[in-house]
Amino acid sequence: MRSKKVRNRSVFEPAYYHTTIKQWPEGERPREKLVAYGPASLSEAELLAILIRTGSKGATAVDLAKKLFTEQRTLRDVARMSVVDLERFGIGRARATAIVAAFELSRRLPGSDGESKPVFRTPEDVSRRYVPRLRDHKHEEFWVLLLSTSNQLLREIKITQGTLNSSLVHPRECFSEALKEKAASVIFVHNHPSGNPEPSQEDMAITKQLVEAGRILGIPVYDHIIVADSSFTSLAQRGAF
Repeated sequence: MRSKKVRNRSVFEPAYYHTTIKQWPEGERPREKLVAYGPASLSEAELLAILIRTGSKGATAVDLAKKLFTEQRTLRDVARMSVVDLERFGIGRARATAIVAAFELSRRLPGSDGESKPVFRTPEDVSRRYVPRLRDHKHEEFWVLLLSTSNQLLREIKITQGTLNSSLVHPRECFSEALKEKAASVIFVHNHPSGNPEPSQEDMAITKQLVEAGRILGIPVYDHIIVADSSFTSLAQRGAF
């Protein structure tokens, strides 16, 4: 008779046990903790776990959330992640889009207080609104702020996205809406994903071009502000124009 091959298994092989969040004590479940004690009682991983909602094979939603913070990543690092980045950590597309959307809402919060449109009198006024919105982007965005005679914001318009150059940031696009809105003045804002707020030679060249175009059109450029991480640079304060 042909002998059967028996697969060898070590009797010392460790056993692994996995419990779902539903099996945790009620006081340790993230959702229940939030309801009972408020969001401040939860760790960053637990808050993210609520957005992730469900785990994967062998891992709870909290496990997946904690994985995002490995390799010394901070919450800001996670906030910069795209849907594709999150999917690499085992988070499904629906949950990944929910996380990206939640972080984007948090960036827009400073500019949506339900009050009248802001008035920009100083570079600091502009930075309070746009540093939170632009600092975490992985690509450059160039915005124009249309102002009234009292420096109140009329409209904010994203002109372009991507590496800035003079062919992308053209005075025609930058001032066309300002002319339609009869804006009294404009402020330009863009971000540096590198985290360095220092203006590049291209930034300076674009600024001079736009200032000159504004002078010809009778729409003065009050400032060009560069956002980088949690800081900013005002080219008007620098005396660049």
